[in-house]
Amino acid sequence: MNSKKVGDRGEDKAVEYLLSKGYKIIERNWRTREGEIDIIALIGETLVFFEVKTLPNATVDMLSKVLNQEKRRRIIKTSKRFLINHRQYSNGYIRYDVIVLDMPSLPKVYHIENAFIDNE
Repeated sequence: MNSKKVGDRGEDKAVEYLLSKGYKIIERNWRTREGEIDIIALIGETLVFFEVKTLPNATVDMLSKVLNQEKRRRIIKTSKRFLINHRQYSNGYIRYDVIVLDMPSLPKVYHIENAFIDNE
């Protein structure tokens, strides 16, 4: 199975998980020239930007490499563009979460809340 199909399947699992936890999915695969947000969802008054990683053969060390500073910067920049285009969300709380799927030594769905912050 190619990486696109693995990623799509992982995002589907992440959406199922989020819906079961009470999140309302706003967007999937929201793109700009700067980057992409895998899932954008609401939980209560908080808008959450999710990065989803399906890593069946990875280690924690590999996870930190795929979520490096550059990747986080692109996610934050893209989220700011989303907020400019969707002003109804710009006055609420926002959060950046990561969902890791199928990584050995972690639960099948591992949800990291507040995985990183916007330092700018």
